[in-house]
Amino acid sequence: MTTVSSRPRIALIEDDPLLGESLVQRLELEGFAPLWWRSGREALAGLERVQPAVVVCDIRLPDMDGETLFRRAMALAAAPFLFVTAYGDIPQAVRLIRAGAVDYLLKPFEVEALIERLRQLAPRCPPEPTGELGVSPAMRRIEAMLIRIAAIDSHVLFTGESGVGKEVCARFLHARSPRAGEPFVAVNCAAIPAELVESELFGHERGAFTGANRRHLGYLEQAAGGTVLLDEVGELPPAAQAKLLRVIQERSFYRLGGEEPVPFRARLLCATNRDLAAEVRAGRFREDLFYRINVIPVQVPPLRKRPEDILPLARHYLQVFARHFGVEVEDLAPEAEQALLAWSWPGNVRELVNRIERAVALAGGPRLTVADLFPEQTETGAGAATAPCAPLPLSRVREEAERRHIARALAHTGGRIAEAARLLGISRTTLWEKMRRYGLAG
Repeated sequence: MTTVSSRPRIALIEDDPLLGESLVQRLELEGFAPLWWRSGREALAGLERVQPAVVVCDIRLPDMDGETLFRRAMALAAAPFLFVTAYGDIPQAVRLIRAGAVDYLLKPFEVEALIERLRQLAPRCPPEPTGELGVSPAMRRIEAMLIRIAAIDSHVLFTGESGVGKEVCARFLHARSPRAGEPFVAVNCAAIPAELVESELFGHERGAFTGANRRHLGYLEQAAGGTVLLDEVGELPPAAQAKLLRVIQERSFYRLGGEEPVPFRARLLCATNRDLAAEVRAGRFREDLFYRINVIPVQVPPLRKRPEDILPLARHYLQVFARHFGVEVEDLAPEAEQALLAWSWPGNVRELVNRIERAVALAGGPRLTVADLFPEQTETGAGAATAPCAPLPLSRVREEAERRHIARALAHTGGRIAEAARLLGISRTTLWEKMRRYGLAG
């Protein structure tokens, strides 16, 4: 199997702590691997250790100017240099271009312009996330990671609250792997009775126990050369944990009552809503197994922490269920959108899907209303489910309203920052800073 190339390293030489931190976060979001050096000396020392794909450098640094740094760095790195400069330093920037730098950007610059230029210069830029798993920065980062690791067979452990979409992520990974043409077998370990776990996972031979009238192929064998997902792996009993560890180590297993080893050819993925590290400390989960399955951890955030995904998911499932039920439900009423964004989603995506399915099935018109989505609130009266509380400060109310409105704009544009900024009537830089402030940037 082919391996997936690593993310392009982008060296950022910038002494401004606010700008530097903001650019590092944005570069990570866009699929790069940023290295942040705050001075010329730090950059020269770093260039002796690593070779970045591109260097982004401010011309004015606290200990030397960009021209001096560039001439000294030419002996250390073959990476293209992209300079950032103020208007008054344009003559120096021109000299740098003549000396071999690839380009310069004038301050203040649009981050999108920088990202576009880096994509042109970086030789191994990974595919951009499509937004299939979500339009929020957090889910786009997960999608980009899964794309990068799709062609390697390292074990992946998906963690997160119940209903966040761990299995959806696992299926996404399988579909983009070289194993996509083979079976994907999802196993809910919590739903298998303890006395049947080993038989269901590893299979059994005829006569292995009372009632075993024929050979049974377990889930690991049914997966063939595909992918097997052990969901709620923390629920496995100790004996099954020991056998699973042996499967991982030896890439084979025995059916119950069998004498010949069965090769295990599938890729193993695991998922849990438990804190497995805490389970290890409590003695309920094997430490050696934990380290074996936790090679690449992927934590899927709860829906309440990625509000940009709420409306796109709601509209997607609205269309799915409208087609399934053969009803003419076309969209969400504006007040229904606000109610969806305001809800805390304790059941995460699973709860959202259930509410949309019920609402579409029982809808009385072409647009879903608050009453369709939250009948328990309208039946008992608005706010009846919560105890009275003191009014929030006006500043908090304004901030929450702004956060929800930005989330709605991002959802409407599929997470495209430039388009959302245009709709909101603000610059992309201002929108990005507000996204960071309100925790919408992942």
